[in-house]
Amino acid sequence: MKCDLCEKEAVVHLTQVVNGEMKEVHLCEEHAKEQGIDLHSPISITDILMGLGEASQTFQSELSPSCPCCGMAREEFRKSGRLGCPDCYKTFMAELAVAIKTMHHSSLHVGKIPSREGVQTRIKSQIARLQKELEAAIAREDYEKAAQIRDQINAAREQAEEAEEAEGESNDD
Repeated sequence: MKCDLCEKEAVVHLTQVVNGEMKEVHLCEEHAKEQGIDLHSPISITDILMGLGEASQTFQSELSPSCPCCGMAREEFRKSGRLGCPDCYKTFMAELAVAIKTMHHSSLHVGKIPSREGVQTRIKSQIARLQKELEAAIAREDYEKAAQIRDQINAAREQAEEAEEAEGESNDD
């Protein structure tokens, strides 16, 4: 692979997906050093993508979208930490996903379950998830997997009944 700025062999390859489009930047060792990329130390991909410098202005503009509705630029969003309009969520989806995952250690909100309802709710959630897996296995005609999932569902239902009985006994006291 050749450097995007000259004809030398590229040693740094950066890829980013922006609005569903994949953007690639390939740099030789010399141009990577000019852009401030130290090839011999741990680096932050975000820093690299955000700071490619003047020599690769074309790539920088492709990697730094602005909101088509309100015109907010990525740099402004990163400085303020606030979005300008609802369309900014689509425009800056990649940055938001990384920020949310970093802050919350997950990209899926699970919430908290009250301790008195925790066991029942978890089991019901597990059964619902297994039901979806069972339907998918049947659709794929993977009947052996479907049988295993069916057995897991039955075991979970028994567990739910036991938990319900135990909860009923503790409420009687």
